[in-house]
Amino acid sequence: MWRTNLKILVLALVVIGFYTTVAHVIPQLQSEVPEALALGTGATPEALVAAGEKIYNGSGGCTACHGLGTRAPNLITDYKGQGAVGARCGTRKPNMNCKAYLYESLTQPQAYIVAGFDPIMPDMRKQLSDDQIWATVAFLESQGGEVDVTADDISRTAPPKTGGATSPAPAGPAMSATLDPVVLYSEKGCIGCHQLNGKGGAIGPSWDHVGSRRSAASIRKKILMPNSDTTKGYEKFAGTMPGTFGQMLSAAQLEALVTFLANKK
Repeated sequence: MWRTNLKILVLALVVIGFYTTVAHVIPQLQSEVPEALALGTGATPEALVAAGEKIYNGSGGCTACHGLGTRAPNLITDYKGQGAVGARCGTRKPNMNCKAYLYESLTQPQAYIVAGFDPIMPDMRKQLSDDQIWATVAFLESQGGEVDVTADDISRTAPPKTGGATSPAPAGPAMSATLDPVVLYSEKGCIGCHQLNGKGGAIGPSWDHVGSRRSAASIRKKILMPNSDTTKGYEKFAGTMPGTFGQMLSAAQLEALVTFLANKK
């Protein structure tokens, strides 16, 4: 009897040790957090532009598609002789100025699709807070145009507080609760770079058959730490995958994606 009990005890310790190890591994693979902004009523255009530049080049993940000239229009360099985005944004849609157009492009990206490109951009409210979006608009306006974003714009579009006067504002956008990997593929913008069932971009490796190339642990690490390694044949795109998916995905969503991809043999 004591031998049976000892075996059960050893098995229990092994199982507990395994899941404890997994629990400690995932938090250690940290991704870049979109910078929390504190832009009050006295925020200057310079402050907005500086904050927006950090988001555009870093946590916003914008450079993963914009600037390559393949999946999305160039924004901070010339595009078809029209100049940078700040010089052309006010002419995209009739009766819509640059500021309104850029805000719409970030929050309702399917409202206007530039000819020659696919509707792959996600609603950035799913990963950026309202002040981060307006800061990005200010930065884009500064690329060849005049910055007219103010702190009033942030106040006007920010979601209302749910508590009293001293209640803190929401820390960021609400996170979708879906666990459907195919929905997450589109919702989180993965479709812009990775193909699935013949759809999507080709900036990153196809999701089809990825399970035959990577283990579940390798897939999880790649999602959380995209610069940890580069798939052969995609060296020229190294560094373009955003490092924000640790914050964009809940733990359950992450594991749903990992399981889905690991089974794509």
